[in-house]
Amino acid sequence: MMGHAWLKHREALLAVVIILMIGAIGSRAPSFVSPGNLVEMFNDTAILIILALGQMMVLLTKGIDLSMAANLALTGMIVALINAHYPGIPVVALLALATLLGLLMGVINGLLVWRLGIPPIVVTLGTMSIYRGIIFLLTDGGWVNSHQMSADFLSLPRSPLLGLPLLSWCAIAALLLVGYFLRYSRTGRALYTAGGNATAAYYTGINAGKMQFVSFCLSGALAGFCGYLWISRFAVAYVDVANGFELQVVAACVIGGISTTGGSGRVLGCLCGALFLGVIITPCR
Repeated sequence: MMGHAWLKHREALLAVVIILMIGAIGSRAPSFVSPGNLVEMFNDTAILIILALGQMMVLLTKGIDLSMAANLALTGMIVALINAHYPGIPVVALLALATLLGLLMGVINGLLVWRLGIPPIVVTLGTMSIYRGIIFLLTDGGWVNSHQMSADFLSLPRSPLLGLPLLSWCAIAALLLVGYFLRYSRTGRALYTAGGNATAAYYTGINAGKMQFVSFCLSGALAGFCGYLWISRFAVAYVDVANGFELQVVAACVIGGISTTGGSGRVLGCLCGALFLGVIITPCR
């Protein structure tokens, strides 16, 4: 209960800090607090929010996924290449393919951690390099530029819906789905137990290693999903896409109160951590 109350306090404090930061920047640049700019700032943070949700689930089980950005880059490159060569394939099919490819990479990470007992940081540092290397092999270091992508491929995340781009709605949907999953599903609650108290997990029939595997699968699927979103939003695919972005993802989680020792953290904190970074980074662009 104390930990839960502390998290609520941290999230409230973060929310106040974010509001104060927006107000301070807006006092010097009034256009920063315009509704249009605030919507754009949330939209710019949407991919970070989705990835942070995936990272959060891994952290809950005492793991860490440093391959998320490389996963994103590889899945994004694959769907960009397919779209460039076969523009008639529906974008929804490419989005599903990106998610499945990301899931496959998450399965690889999860199996190496669960079945072989290799520490998550070692596994994901290795697969991070491997995934980047595969991109280079596929493209020989080349780029896929916007003129090679179809109009439908580029327009989906930008499509407006009820005043927000579809990319923003993807982040909102991810927040709601992950929040529901962690709070109300048996597997979601098991992630907390597996990371918070392995002994208690064992005696309640929860396999902590299997829960780590599940968390890596979910993290990988979300990274793959973001692979399409990133490439479509920025209209370019190359080897170093999102290079180093995994550190921002981990930072968003830690700032939001997600414990790196497992078993503690909430979706609201994850959102606040991502928005905190978004408010800092957006004015610097």
